[in-house]
Amino acid sequence: MNSNTMSETRNVTPGSSNHSEEHMTDPMTTPTTAGVAHATTANASATHPHPLHKVLSFVRRSGRLDDRLQRAWDNYADTYLLDITTGNLLDVREGVTLNRNFVAQHWGNDNPLIVEIGTGQGENVVAAAAAHPETNFLALEVYDPGVAHTLLLAGKQGLPNIRVAQVNAPELFKVTEPGTVAEVWTFFPDPWPKKKHHKRRIVQVGMSDDIHRALVENGLWRIATDIEDYALHVHEVMDHLDGWTNLGGVTVSLPVEHVGKGNADMAADMPHADFKESERFEGRVLTNFEKKGLAAGRVIHDFTYQAVPVSR
Repeated sequence: MNSNTMSETRNVTPGSSNHSEEHMTDPMTTPTTAGVAHATTANASATHPHPLHKVLSFVRRSGRLDDRLQRAWDNYADTYLLDITTGNLLDVREGVTLNRNFVAQHWGNDNPLIVEIGTGQGENVVAAAAAHPETNFLALEVYDPGVAHTLLLAGKQGLPNIRVAQVNAPELFKVTEPGTVAEVWTFFPDPWPKKKHHKRRIVQVGMSDDIHRALVENGLWRIATDIEDYALHVHEVMDHLDGWTNLGGVTVSLPVEHVGKGNADMAADMPHADFKESERFEGRVLTNFEKKGLAAGRVIHDFTYQAVPVSR
C-alpha cells in the first residue's frame, strides 16, 4: 500500500451507512472519490462491463473524518482494507475476481466466507467475526466513516478473519465466481422511500441473480429491514424467483400496494395479504441503529432465502 495515500483525509460526510445516513443524501449529488488500501489482485483476464446509465444504491457527499477515525484508517487500513476499486463510483478494478483463490490469498485459509453488504459502523460484522473465528468475513461499505469505524473495531481486537472493501456491492458480485460465498447479509439497507427512487434499492432481480451465482449450493441471503414498504419490495422481488426458497416460518401481514415518502400514512388502510418471514436472526447483534428503530415503534422484518438449483 502507498501509506501516503492512506494518510490523506477522507472526503465523505461522517455518519452510518445504514439508511439513517442515506436519508440525508441528495440522489442527484455527484459522488466523490475515496482512497483504498493496497492488496494484490487475481485473474487479470476478467472483464467488467459498466453500463452507461448504471443505477446506484448509494450517494456520497463531501466531508471529513474526525481525528479518531482518521487515526483508525491510518493504523489499520494496511491490515484490513482491500484495494479492489477504481473511479469515483467505486467500481471493481479490472483484473479483480472474488473467488476461492482470492479468499486464500487475503485471508490465508479456505474457511467459509460471509459477505455483509452495507456494514454501517461495522458493529454487526465485527461482532460476528469475533464470535466465529472459523469463518471469514468481508465487510462491504461505501461511506468513509463507516469503513473507518469498522477498521477501528476490528483493529482494536486484532481480528484476523475480517477484511473490508470500499466498493459498489453489485459490481463486486458481478465478478464473483460460483460457489465462493457461504452467506450474504443485507441488514437495514437504504429504503429509498420516494417511489421514483425504488429502483435504487439494493434488492433487485439482477442482484439476486448475481448473489445466487456467488453462493454455495444451499447458501443463504439474509435480509432485514425496519421499513414496511421495503419488506413488501423484498417479497415481490424474491418470493417467486426460480432458484430461491423462502425459509421463513412467521406469518406477517403487509399492505399489497406500495407507498412513497409522501403517502406512507395511507398503508394501514390499504388491502393486506399474508407473507412468510423469519424469526430475528440470532447472529445479528442488536446495534444502536436497530434499537432506535424499535424505540420508534418500527417492526423489524427478517428474511432468509436459500439458494437452490434453478429448475430450468
